[in-house]
Amino acid sequence: MADWLNIFILAFACFRLTRLVVQDVIFEPLRAPFFTVIKEDGEEWIEPKGVIGELLSCQWCVGVWMALAVVFLHLFVPYSELFLLVMAVAGMQSLIYTWSERE
Repeated sequence: MADWLNIFILAFACFRLTRLVVQDVIFEPLRAPFFTVIKEDGEEWIEPKGVIGELLSCQWCVGVWMALAVVFLHLFVPYSELFLLVMAVAGMQSLIYTWSERE
């Protein structure tokens, strides 16, 4: 069983990777085939196409799969700790940035 520090690191890494897949611009070209851009009356929005589009637009859904991937990396991939630690620090930074923008 993992100790609390590892659980926090894995949770923040999972948070960051989920946000990377669902929201970040860098993954937009990979998400694009699963979404349709609709323009009406000067408004524009994105609508998911099919099951994969629905899954990619849902942080809760992607979060489950990212949690599975993070735990797998942690348990079975040698030297994955560095990658997970970097993702965890980036996740913490993302939250701090979001909180600081609210003021």
